[in-house]
Amino acid sequence: MPMDTNILHNISYGMYIVCANRAEKLNGQIVNTLFQITNSPITLAVSINKNNLTHEYIRAGKRFSASILSEETPLAFIGAFGFKSGRETDKFVNVQYRILESGCPAVLDYAVGYLEAKVICEFDCGTHTVFLGEMVTAEVTGAGRVMTYDYYHQVKRGTTPPSAPTYMRIAAATAAGPAMPKYRCTVCNYIYDPALGDPDSGVAAGTPFAELPDNWSCPVCGVDKTKFVPVE
Repeated sequence: MPMDTNILHNISYGMYIVCANRAEKLNGQIVNTLFQITNSPITLAVSINKNNLTHEYIRAGKRFSASILSEETPLAFIGAFGFKSGRETDKFVNVQYRILESGCPAVLDYAVGYLEAKVICEFDCGTHTVFLGEMVTAEVTGAGRVMTYDYYHQVKRGTTPPSAPTYMRIAAATAAGPAMPKYRCTVCNYIYDPALGDPDSGVAAGTPFAELPDNWSCPVCGVDKTKFVPVE
């Protein structure tokens, strides 16, 4: 029987920043696989890559928070939590967040609200662990439309890191047009499309890659223009 993995793009997901702590140390990452499992008690499940620092902190603190991102969230903000490692950089610099009673942080920037869950069990899923948590705290902190995973890809034109549960390599759908070729970031696979530009960085639609400012950087992972290659 054929198996077309493109069907998985039709499963609905959201966009969240999941945070955890180990004593005074904090970390967070972008997650799209967060789901409510039951309502009495309110139980949530989240899938985290075993290699991620957040995985280590969730196991240590037995808590995790999830900030629900709005459609206004810039790609650069998502990239800072999705494509950078907490082992190498402090993701919370210049970010508004709240330390909850447990010591777990919750990101407030661009969030319509956050929740916190106490881990009650976990499931080994090979490359990932699914943590099951009972919700203990929740607060609505902002307004706006919640960002879906589809909106992130189709409107924000974001990409997915290889460590994500839903990672699949971008196929021929990103092929370039003959007039203004597209360019792909070799670090995070973001596609610069001249027809769309980069509005978050002030680059107007219709700007060819060659005419981007010298200080322009990938809106997702932050690398410079030299890390881009033409899409063939």
